[in-house]
Amino acid sequence: MHVKITSARNEVQRAAREKAYATPLSDFHPGDPELFRSDTLWPYFERLRNEEPVHFCSTSPFGNYWSVTKYNDIVHVDTNAGIFSSDLNLGGVLLRDVEPEYQWPSFIAMDEPRHAPQRKTVAPMFTPTHLDKLAILIRKRTEDVLDKLPRNETFDWVERVSVELTTQMLATLFDFPWKTAAN
Repeated sequence: MHVKITSARNEVQRAAREKAYATPLSDFHPGDPELFRSDTLWPYFERLRNEEPVHFCSTSPFGNYWSVTKYNDIVHVDTNAGIFSSDLNLGGVLLRDVEPEYQWPSFIAMDEPRHAPQRKTVAPMFTPTHLDKLAILIRKRTEDVLDKLPRNETFDWVERVSVELTTQMLATLFDFPWKTAAN
């Protein structure tokens, strides 16, 4: 069975690579969700890094955008807010334009000096030690949700798993006390 799965996976990757290298760069939409769903993005990004590391996409249904695919270029963009702004009013980080009355930006869509104090607030949540502790709690909560699922009967996955886990993960990330029905 493992050989069949591996062989099928290799065939999908081979076909993706063939398509990526046959597609004109002007037709590339590296943000296409299907590339991520099917895990076939790798040859597209490989080609962009090799042939056009700063790529302008004009074929997205969400509008035009730039892709930057090499590490040093990404660092340059990310560390030069005077040139490459994350501020929503100056282009931001979104593919779509936001409504003019939008007044609730997250720190990811802010430039300095507003960005650093916001980031500093959440930084303690993402230290290696804290993430290790979170991983244990997240696994436990996920196990609890999955263990309570009915067997041999149809159920609403969104209601029983997606909504439940999303709610619990948000409670976890925001350090909100969480009690399950079993407690």
